[in-house]
Amino acid sequence: QVQLVESGGGLVQPGGSLRLSCAASGSIGTIYTMGWYRQVSGKQRELVAVRRRGGSSDYADSVKDRFTISRDNAKNTVYLQMNSLKPEDTAVYYCYINLAEPLGVTDYWGQGTQVTVSS
Repeated sequence: QVQLVESGGGLVQPGGSLRLSCAASGSIGTIYTMGWYRQVSGKQRELVAVRRRGGSSDYADSVKDRFTISRDNAKNTVYLQMNSLKPEDTAVYYCYINLAEPLGVTDYWGQGTQVTVSS
């Protein structure tokens, strides 16, 4: 059983910063990709940023140069540093991992953490 525990969401003013964390625990083998997605009520979940085990990262165009994803493989933890936050960044942010298991590769999702950017 794999669990993802997210933390760091909250309310912040426009221009402010937040740092999200997500720690994976349980029967953890090799984690290939770790990342963050976000979802606004009534809209599809969208990619924010992912970081692969090899070190490469991808970002949504809307967050490039403002958000930075990092991971600590020893701690099975992924972080998202969010700077210069805008009201349109308001969403529920979900942690995601792609994990090697005996029967194949499996995706796991966190429970979500609310980020609200408002004055």
